[in-house]
Amino acid sequence: MAIEVFNRREIKYKLTDEIYRKLRNVLDDYMEVDAFSRNGEFYTICNVYYDTLNSDLIQTSLEKPTYKEKLRLRSYGVASQSDKVYLEIKKKFNGRVYKRRTSLNLEEAYRYFDTGEKPKPKSYLNRQVFNEIDYMTSRHLLRPTIYLSYDRNAYFSKEDRGFRITFDTNIRTRRTEVGLDLGNYGEPILEPGIWIMEAKAEGAVPMWFSKLLSANSLYPSSFSKYGTEYKINILGMEVPGMKI
Repeated sequence: MAIEVFNRREIKYKLTDEIYRKLRNVLDDYMEVDAFSRNGEFYTICNVYYDTLNSDLIQTSLEKPTYKEKLRLRSYGVASQSDKVYLEIKKKFNGRVYKRRTSLNLEEAYRYFDTGEKPKPKSYLNRQVFNEIDYMTSRHLLRPTIYLSYDRNAYFSKEDRGFRITFDTNIRTRRTEVGLDLGNYGEPILEPGIWIMEAKAEGAVPMWFSKLLSANSLYPSSFSKYGTEYKINILGMEVPGMKI
């Protein structure tokens, strides 16, 4: 069964191609690829982010408040109307991430956001999580705002399944045809040779990982995929290492 509730720290790092390859060479000693990264290959994650007409959620997020929240619909690869997708509410409080999600099919998700019709009870629908999402949607009057996808490979610690590392590249976005079934294309926001590594930990990160970061002079870097797109395409800002 897919995990539906997450409570963890998420620490991001920007990497060059050279550092990415060096880290990948070390990880096999401590970690194993997740179910989607068969043979270490990349898989594609597709998202639709929901926001208000005035982009209140992402504007608030960029102000770095103590508490912030986002809502997205996610699929693994381009989805059809009958495919299972994930509706996720992601909250961050005092640096800790709380993510809750439920599965439903894409047709149910579209109908809910288009008409307000709630999906009927199904074995795969987490009703408690959906009720939280429904409250957030009605409170903010959310609508589909941006399509955002990227290629990822991911690793779990062999000793601690609560520790995970992901590498994301080829991040692409669009603000037209915002749907998970409308094709996997968009404008890139990363310059070639830039990677986003994310360490996800329920507790402390392993000592070997801390030493690996120190050996490669890597330090946490604040980065939001949706936030970066908003800065570039809506605010017209220059973001180092990102497409302009």
